[in-house]
Amino acid sequence: MSGEFVNGGKAKKYAYGYEEYEEEGKNAETMLEEITGDPDFPALTGLVIGDWGNTWEDSCQEILDGIAADAERFSHIESLFVGDMDYEECEVSWIIQGDYSRIWSAMPQLKELTIKGSTDLQLGQISHENLESLTIICGGLPASAIRSIQDAHLPRLKKLLLYIGIEDYGFDGDVDSVKALLEHADFPNLTYLGIVDSEIQDALAEVVLESKFMQQINTLDLSLGTLTDKGGALLLEKLPKYSNIRKLDVHYHYMSKEMADKLQTLSMEVDASERNEPDEYRGQIYMNAMLTE
Repeated sequence: MSGEFVNGGKAKKYAYGYEEYEEEGKNAETMLEEITGDPDFPALTGLVIGDWGNTWEDSCQEILDGIAADAERFSHIESLFVGDMDYEECEVSWIIQGDYSRIWSAMPQLKELTIKGSTDLQLGQISHENLESLTIICGGLPASAIRSIQDAHLPRLKKLLLYIGIEDYGFDGDVDSVKALLEHADFPNLTYLGIVDSEIQDALAEVVLESKFMQQINTLDLSLGTLTDKGGALLLEKLPKYSNIRKLDVHYHYMSKEMADKLQTLSMEVDASERNEPDEYRGQIYMNAMLTE
């Protein structure tokens, strides 16, 4: 198993190579044993879980259950990332995730949770007094996960970053699902809102711009999707009303150069890089979110 220090040595990433799980039978259960047996583990504040072996067939549930069952042993971990792997290890849509229902009570000290992959993902009833950052990176976010976040008790949440994705890879909601999330969620300390990586990015930009969180956030992230001049025009119209917003991230988009340049004139930091051109095939126009499969 490889163990690589990250975040200045405060966190460590654990992952198996192909031979380890294919020839040696390594899996999520053995990974958990090896992590807790690592002499470096007690001094870490961050835990990053990479490829636990055969991740397109076997879930990370053994790891999640092991943490919950031995919570005291993980009481020093403040940052948890489950599923940190690139497409050569496993396509994001193939990563078999798990049920996080027990993690909320098992890790009360947790400040940051990042989940990559949404197949079989369950968040359960989210209640956590100290979590400050929740990121879900996926090719398609299930409506059940959106509802869990919508109903979550996260009084200290500062950053929410959700990859919406597309229907073919797990997104079974719609614009109204995100609208309901933004209407009903209660995150009094939220300062970073990211609703990204969607093929309906213009429509999502509209509901975000009408949400109550626009009054309190300082960073708006609508990147990685199919934002066009329609969405750009909405941003130009609405954002000057909110002096609290200091950064707009719309990198990877389908806006014209003229619209991207106009956004740069807003009185905030703007990232409008990675401009894409739509594809045309047999008279149909195609635009793709950055991360799907």
